[in-house]
Amino acid sequence: MADHEEKTVNGVNVTDLGQAIHDFRHDPALGRFQFRATNQWIKGGHNRTTIADFYGAGAEHSSDQRPFQLEADEPAVLLGKDYAPNPVEHLINALAGCMTSAMVYHAAARGIRLESVESELKGEIDVRGFLGIAPEVRKGYQRIDVTFRVQGDGTPEQLAELCRFSPVLDVVSNGTVVNIDVQKVAVQTSRAEEVAGDTAQP
Repeated sequence: MADHEEKTVNGVNVTDLGQAIHDFRHDPALGRFQFRATNQWIKGGHNRTTIADFYGAGAEHSSDQRPFQLEADEPAVLLGKDYAPNPVEHLINALAGCMTSAMVYHAAARGIRLESVESELKGEIDVRGFLGIAPEVRKGYQRIDVTFRVQGDGTPEQLAELCRFSPVLDVVSNGTVVNIDVQKVAVQTSRAEEVAGDTAQP
């Protein structure tokens, strides 16, 4: 990138943002990203997700801060140990973070300065759908209410529109194809178990 005077709005380097937009516009292939996660069940409702590298802008990416690990569990009322937020709580966390980032980035690109952004999210869900005891009840959230409290420039209508650039909002509002592939894996026998089995042979 050529030498230039950097300009920052809302903590976002809008000079680099403008360059990125230019690059993505002129080479659409650069806009294709693939984010990845692996998950391992621990016990009961407790499981752990690891997020490491990703692909985007024509290359693989990682950093010294990665990998990240996120845990999920269920509260006691849903027979978990409450070691971590449950998956639907992670979902509204992802929605909050993505809508906030969308507002901040798009406001920066338009020169709209923000002093503070806070949000509160409430998701309504009927767990009878998840439990399979009421086929007519949706398994997921029936509605999510999001309230933003913002200090800075821009009208509420402008800022609400900027939130709608959120990819996570798009996913939960419009749905996304999810392909499920279950592969059976043979149980691995430890060397100690093999030795014990051989010793027991007559």
